[in-house]
Amino acid sequence: MNETPMQVEAAAEARKRRGLRAVPLRVLIPNLLTLFGLALGLTAIRFSEEGRVNLAVLAVVAAAVLDGLDGRVARLLRGTSRFGAELDSLADFVNFGVAPALILYGAVLHDVRSLGWLAALVFATAMSLRLARFNVALDDLSRPDWKKNFFTGIPAPYLLKLGFGDLPGFAPVSVFYVLAIAFLMVSELPIYAGKTLGTRVTRDKVLWVFLAIILFITLVVNFTFETLTVMTLLYLALIPVSLRRYRALDRDWKASLAQKAGEGGAGS
Repeated sequence: MNETPMQVEAAAEARKRRGLRAVPLRVLIPNLLTLFGLALGLTAIRFSEEGRVNLAVLAVVAAAVLDGLDGRVARLLRGTSRFGAELDSLADFVNFGVAPALILYGAVLHDVRSLGWLAALVFATAMSLRLARFNVALDDLSRPDWKKNFFTGIPAPYLLKLGFGDLPGFAPVSVFYVLAIAFLMVSELPIYAGKTLGTRVTRDKVLWVFLAIILFITLVVNFTFETLTVMTLLYLALIPVSLRRYRALDRDWKASLAQKAGEGGAGS
């Protein structure tokens, strides 16, 4: 039986409505976390413009926590999607590229005027390039699973004035530090991503994990710059450890490929 044009149009509209309703909640929840993190990043920029640097940094830290959660929640709920990955990258550029650059410029780098602004621009640009490279890597089907546990380039650790903003020569030193971090972001250094951390916690360690989280939040809220400085320095100091671990895994992987190739050649 042939359908009339009106019936065809009604059926198409019904399919469109069903498609809108078909988006499951498990897909929306991670994206909502990402959007909330983006709102925190934009709020950090506002706090920075108002001279409330402590609140700006806390907002970026909160955005970083949500950035670590949205991917885990998506995998837990099986709600991963390419749309979510692209949204996460855009939010990361604002939260960890634009917002830190403006915070750094407002807090310290403005003392050296154009040179400070140049450092802020390079920092934000490096973050955009790093994220673009990350997105391209998502489409690399030949990439082994173990490499997903490593970042390529550091994920933008940065320091603020920590009470030393009035010292002579501190702003120029900050410029060199920011530029160094920018170059490390676009480098090929393999940095442990920690994506598998927190996926499983044994019962005997649950209370310790809760205690550590509460302690971290308390330290960040009450000693913001001091806590973040210690964390940043520890993170940078662990780069050689990540590099050695990456090289060891890479050697084992290449040896495994060579062994399989040898077995295949012998079998033929």
